[in-house]
Amino acid sequence: MAKLLQDSSKLHPSEWHTANRMQHATTESQKSRSECMTAESWRLVDEIEKTTQKTQSDVNKKLEQRQEEIKFWKQELNNKLEQIVHETEVLLTFKTRLERALEGCREPLVIAQKCLLYRQRRVGVDLVHDEVEQELVKEAEVLQGIIALLGRTLKQTNEQIRRNRSAKYNLDMDLKDKFTALTIDDYCASLTNDSPHIVYADDAMKLEGNFVSPEDWIDFSNINVEKADKERNNSLALKALIDGILSQTANDLRKQCEMVNITFRNRVKEVKDAKHKLETLLAMVMDEIASQEKNIAALKKAIADKEGPVKVAQTRLEVRNHRPNVELCYDTVHSSLMSEVQEITKNIQRQDALAQAEAELKALSRRQLSLEEEIKVKENSLYIDEVLCMQMRESVCINNY
Repeated sequence: MAKLLQDSSKLHPSEWHTANRMQHATTESQKSRSECMTAESWRLVDEIEKTTQKTQSDVNKKLEQRQEEIKFWKQELNNKLEQIVHETEVLLTFKTRLERALEGCREPLVIAQKCLLYRQRRVGVDLVHDEVEQELVKEAEVLQGIIALLGRTLKQTNEQIRRNRSAKYNLDMDLKDKFTALTIDDYCASLTNDSPHIVYADDAMKLEGNFVSPEDWIDFSNINVEKADKERNNSLALKALIDGILSQTANDLRKQCEMVNITFRNRVKEVKDAKHKLETLLAMVMDEIASQEKNIAALKKAIADKEGPVKVAQTRLEVRNHRPNVELCYDTVHSSLMSEVQEITKNIQRQDALAQAEAELKALSRRQLSLEEEIKVKENSLYIDEVLCMQMRESVCINNY
């Protein structure tokens, strides 16, 4: 029994009490630390919740602001798109007007050139570089200048239409991106903490190289808007230019066309007057030819009528030359017969009047031929100017396109 009481493996009662007190103290300390940690945790949870809610609220506000900003630029882009589309449609009608005006100049140019070619067929003195030809050459030059101007303006219009469509394309693409971005942000704004399909996305925090700054984002749309405004203003200026060109060219061409027609009418009247005078002269020449022919016939008859008397006188002389002896006397009868024969012979031999009359007749005949040829020249000129040219020019119509 003494040996059992003296066993060294057993603790003293005081140690037992000390151990119990230590357990109690340690437990109370651990409990206190745990309670502090719990209190801190709840404080931290509450702080995190408030911070999270505030941050999410700020993000929601920024998301709402971003939506409004996108809507603003989307409206701006839509307005510019409508304007540029309208201006392009109007410019297309102006292009059609230019094309019609250009086509409308081709026929008058062909007619002017044909008139110049036809008038090369004039002959003789009528082949003259007259006022009609001068105005026709001027008309052809005016038409060629107008065609060149309209051609250049048409090219400029096509280029402006291309630039408008380029601006429209940029606006369309920007609007398409804005629509997509707004759809995405609308979806993001609709998400809540209780929304289905929300997931962890570890890669979402990565910033790829194609991100742009807000300033660059604004600048991009602003550049598209400014380009659309610029092309719209260019279109407005070009439309005013086209209106002025079409109006001025139509007026210039109409004035020149009327000037050509006036000179044609004046020339035709002038040639008709000249032809009428030539015909009057020809009638006079024809009358004179008839008169001269009668005169020649009378002269020839007068000469023929003298053959009888000269024969009688010469026969008498011949017979009286056979008087015998002293009867062969140079008496007054013989002297008169000699004078008669000499006078008649002399008158017969004097054919100057007849020769002159025949020469005058030949000259009159040449004048007749010359006048007839000149009348034919005038008839040819009148046919060219009045029939070929003026009738062809009746189809010329200068319109305001």
